[in-house]
Amino acid sequence: MENGRPRPWLDLLSTDPKPTGAPETSAERDLNAVAEPYVGMEFDSEDAAKDFYGEYARHVGFIMRIDQCRRSDVDKRILSRRLSCNKQGRYVKPRDQVRPVRRPRPSTREGCKAMMLVKVNKSGKWVVTRVVKDHTHPLIVSSGISMDERDMKIEQLTMELVREDQLCELYHGLLLTLLDNVEEQTELISMKVSGIVNDVREFETDVERLPQNELDDN
Repeated sequence: MENGRPRPWLDLLSTDPKPTGAPETSAERDLNAVAEPYVGMEFDSEDAAKDFYGEYARHVGFIMRIDQCRRSDVDKRILSRRLSCNKQGRYVKPRDQVRPVRRPRPSTREGCKAMMLVKVNKSGKWVVTRVVKDHTHPLIVSSGISMDERDMKIEQLTMELVREDQLCELYHGLLLTLLDNVEEQTELISMKVSGIVNDVREFETDVERLPQNELDDN
């Protein structure tokens, strides 16, 4: 207590070891509290869902993998996205593929089924529709233990995949805009050509109606 005011957060700065079995302080509970995904949880965007699950993964002790998505057949918008553990699935060796002989590297895939599935609803919100929290492998405690080089590389590649996905969405929008402009210009040119053709036809009709003697005089 300082100046008569209680300051419970000072307990976390103390260098004295905490007695074994001692109850958590309120400040420790606030720091250790991590929101967990649940069915019905809503996000304002797909990126917000990715940020949440990535932060949740770091606290729990695994690496998030941006997994499969489903797109609209009409405009190719992403309608759902699965976010998984990086140890999801199992490595499948390619068949009938000739490559130089190399020492096989251990696979990071362990068939883990932990995941969170989000889908966009009619109001534009991204809603969690399925959650699997159980992992098939030991989790990495986030406090004081760094990720190994392979997991760090996976996280970097995941972020690159996110950026590439955003660029694809941007390019898709630009392409649609370009196609709309081309279609408008094509219609405009078609209308102009049609007008010229009609003018030529009217002129030919007027010429045919002129008396023969006027044509001879000309």
